[in-house]
Amino acid sequence: MLVKFESLPEDSRVWIYQASRSFSKEEMVEIEKDLDNFVEEWTAHGQDLRAGYEIRYNRFIILGLDQGMNMASGCSIDASVHFIQSLEKRYQLELLDKMNVSYKQGEYIAYKPLLEFKKMAKEKAVSEKTIVFNNLVNNKAEYLEHWEVPASESWHARFM
Repeated sequence: MLVKFESLPEDSRVWIYQASRSFSKEEMVEIEKDLDNFVEEWTAHGQDLRAGYEIRYNRFIILGLDQGMNMASGCSIDASVHFIQSLEKRYQLELLDKMNVSYKQGEYIAYKPLLEFKKMAKEKAVSEKTIVFNNLVNNKAEYLEHWEVPASESWHARFM
């Protein structure tokens, strides 16, 4: 059951997928249609899931699930991963690689392999004040408060 992401409760589970590049305008339209269709049909053991999504910075897909209605099952999580893999293949980009870091350089969103980000931190090319995206947040409240934060307030701080 597709609902507006904003209407999901703050304890809703979230999954964040960062793209290796920005989506084009044409891709955004297609990806939103794909997400609408997937979320509308998403179930756990035949039971509807109350879920929504948003796309931020033409680069991040945030999928939210209200677990107060029905919990995600292993099969429903697998279905979402398969859906994301289909987007990767269709648009020739990475969405599931957790070994990459996204951060802000002014208004630009940079995307680097973790090893390169660590090297940049060592060389002071990024700092504790660099705004990073903490894609490890678990629920909507954490996403709203702790997703886009200075590196010093995220797991990225260990590299500073």
